[in-house]
Amino acid sequence: MTTDDVGDDFYNRVGGGRIGSRQIDELIGIARGLVADDQISQGEAEFLQKWLAANLHISDQPVVRVLFKRISEMLADGLFDDDEKSELLETLNQFSNRDIGGLGELLKSTSLPLDKPQPVLTFAGQRYCFTGTFNFGCRKECEGAAVKLGAEVGSLTKKTNVLVVGIYATDSWKHSSFGNKIIKACEWREAGHPIGIVGEEHWRRHIPD
Repeated sequence: MTTDDVGDDFYNRVGGGRIGSRQIDELIGIARGLVADDQISQGEAEFLQKWLAANLHISDQPVVRVLFKRISEMLADGLFDDDEKSELLETLNQFSNRDIGGLGELLKSTSLPLDKPQPVLTFAGQRYCFTGTFNFGCRKECEGAAVKLGAEVGSLTKKTNVLVVGIYATDSWKHSSFGNKIIKACEWREAGHPIGIVGEEHWRRHIPD
């Protein structure tokens, strides 16, 4: 192994992680600035698109790719209509976590990595994994509710059919792009692996009262 190889390996393990965290912090700051007046213009959307494009080549953060793809689709026809403005404003509000509620450092988690549209969930013969902090109860309670409906539960593997993301996440989510489990699930999904990523609220609608 050459000195350059050692340097590249060290960068990938250490430096790359720091750059990823810094990117996400900067993106959160940009998002907060753009939505501060509760409006977003075509010029602002184009600015964000350019920033995302410039950062794609040094980012392994799925959220950067997902947001870039969504904005590019909105601007593809050269028009940025009211529906698209409303959708992007809502997305950036969710991502920047401007509306902080709850106790301590609990923040509402973003919907960016979730399947769109959210799939109809079944449980019998399906394997579920839960990550994050849940309003429904502790993780074991969530797992128990799924098991009662016939599902298997466990850690995230390629046998997992559905990853459920809790409605709350601690402040550290932004430094790991929603946590290692969600990063891995996003990578598998992008590679064509049949895994669903859903939010707690969607999952909860499939659980009998």
